[in-house]
Amino acid sequence: MMSRERLAWILEKFDDVSVVVLGDFFLDKYLIIDPSLSEVSLETGLTAHQVVRKRRSPGAAGTICNNLASLGVGRIYALTVIGDDGEGYELTRELKRRGVITNYIIVDEERFTPTYTKPMMLQGGREIEMERQDIKNREPMKPELEHKVIEVLSRLLSEVDAVIVQDQVQERNCGVVTDRVRGFVCKLAEDNPNKIFYADSRARIGEFKNVMVKPNRYEAAMAIGRSWVEGMSIHDAVEFGKLLYGRIGRTVFLTMGEWGILVVEGERVTHIPAVPVSGEIDIVGAGDSVTAGIVPSLCAGASCLEAAFIGNLVASVTIKQIGTTGTATREQVLHNFERYYEAGLRGVDGSEPA
Repeated sequence: MMSRERLAWILEKFDDVSVVVLGDFFLDKYLIIDPSLSEVSLETGLTAHQVVRKRRSPGAAGTICNNLASLGVGRIYALTVIGDDGEGYELTRELKRRGVITNYIIVDEERFTPTYTKPMMLQGGREIEMERQDIKNREPMKPELEHKVIEVLSRLLSEVDAVIVQDQVQERNCGVVTDRVRGFVCKLAEDNPNKIFYADSRARIGEFKNVMVKPNRYEAAMAIGRSWVEGMSIHDAVEFGKLLYGRIGRTVFLTMGEWGILVVEGERVTHIPAVPVSGEIDIVGAGDSVTAGIVPSLCAGASCLEAAFIGNLVASVTIKQIGTTGTATREQVLHNFERYYEAGLRGVDGSEPA
């Protein structure tokens, strides 16, 4: 059972934790449109939507950094490749504002800075997301850039307690986590068993070895060659998690949305239920907030079950922030723990094997 005192102690230890986040950093660019101000273009006859406000936030791997910073993690290093462009300037500036160390970001004039442009239409006092516009690199990353990423990671390893890998780009070798970079990370993990290595990947989670991984249930199914199954049961997820563990050889944190997380450690599978929330939710970035709860908790001495529980608590805060990719503070995590405990749901006791 996790007590409030135990949770508070783990969160306080975040001050001393140091992590490097390696992978695909996107700029989330929100454009707030007021439809009452729309004009018709004289040249084209098309509607010219009028932007009245803008918001920028680090996205993808940057979302993990946002949450690590909000949770008060001591040192956060960003390791990525971006373009020599305005989006890269904005992304770096926003990371610096959050206290993220950006000295190791690699800039290349031939690359785009990945960007999710999100037009948001004002309706009835709310922002409604319109069709997104994505800027991504669709050419493989050059070998010399792969070498730079590997070289920087090698230098940073002695400075950090954990390496978090975020493989966001689905097109193979077009993002930062190329086959070569992934292979190097897996070798580092094998050679440094006392360090935390942790990966999240949209399309290639099954290609990691010796690294803790956090797939959702559908990513786990695809990783072991099963089809995307709507309405997948917890028992299906247990089977897929065990098979994935057999391939990777390290703990699998298998997220299941409203069902919570399965912690797969060999044949032992423990179900950590989600924290109950009510009302409207926004699940964008929920998985990244889970990561930001799990990894520093492990670095602080938490067990895998405790870390998964804390990951659920962090996500229970962020999904209540509508229309933006949310963050959580330690105070908010403790508050949600108190709600959870008072509801009679007794934290992590390991008594619910799936």
